[in-house]
Amino acid sequence: MARSKQSKPKTPKAAPVRDERWLHFYRQMLKIRLFEEEVNQLYLGAKMPGLAHLYIGEEAVAVGVCEALRPDDYITSTHRGHGHCLAKGASVDKMFAELLGKEAGYCRGKGGSMHIADQDTGNLGANAIVGGSAGIATGAAMSAKMRGSQQVAVCFFGDGALGQGLLYETMNMASLWKLPVIYVCENNQYNEYTHYSETTAGEVTARAAAFGIHTASVDGQDVRAVHATALKFINSARAGAGPAFLQCNTYRFHGHHVGDIDRSYYRSKKEEEEWKTHRDPVKLLADWLKKNKLVGDASLDKIENEVSAEIKAAVTFALNAPYPQAEEVDQHVYA
Repeated sequence: MARSKQSKPKTPKAAPVRDERWLHFYRQMLKIRLFEEEVNQLYLGAKMPGLAHLYIGEEAVAVGVCEALRPDDYITSTHRGHGHCLAKGASVDKMFAELLGKEAGYCRGKGGSMHIADQDTGNLGANAIVGGSAGIATGAAMSAKMRGSQQVAVCFFGDGALGQGLLYETMNMASLWKLPVIYVCENNQYNEYTHYSETTAGEVTARAAAFGIHTASVDGQDVRAVHATALKFINSARAGAGPAFLQCNTYRFHGHHVGDIDRSYYRSKKEEEEWKTHRDPVKLLADWLKKNKLVGDASLDKIENEVSAEIKAAVTFALNAPYPQAEEVDQHVYA
């Protein structure tokens, strides 16, 4: 089946961020990358129960958006949610503990990969149901408006959620009531094993525009472009202008989940290599930093060594942490 070609989005002018903050962006993106690589190793080594959906390749979206938020702003996440959690402020040791089912995890080991939540950082939780968090994020935005707190909620979801009615019901409400919520579509090109052009009719942003919602489409591999547009939308929502819809065109470098090894039946190795070689968001930011003489290789190596050490220490912590007591199996269960 022929696929519709999507024009390359224009890169907006980057928001004015101090040079040292760009290094923080790089550190955050690298932390997500190394965290996910270690998650894959834990799965391959049979040390992690269940599956995980790796965020490798999409790091610029989570970091670009979350760096535009206040600490008390809200996010809702997805089954591919580790990047969102870390970008919003979660610690790697508690994250690994949760993945391994340990008591020290954010949900005492009971949530696992697809249900991590950390309300202290405004993360209202990941959700294994495609599009399932749209109502949660919109409800949080309604609460913020009613309380006059000037908080903003961000709803992350993938292109697969564009087929879920809940998303359109909540966008309709958000537009009518001018709720401070940003709908961030991480379009990684594939609804699990099917290219989105075979499942999604028309232009993606036109769906939100039909509700009178401000929309934009950006290069999701360019953290500067993501941040600039997200900051504009978030500031506007905080000021009372209502919701916005941001499509970030991105790509998952690995399979739909860690067990999706042979992907040749739905996408080519040539396509994967093209994205990994020329569209790696971590490398793109590093190259930009060096090109503009904001940092040298030595500084980037130092950051990588520090992040790598943090990840390794967190894995050791999680592996050695105890499991929750069997007696609490029916505790913290609300439905």
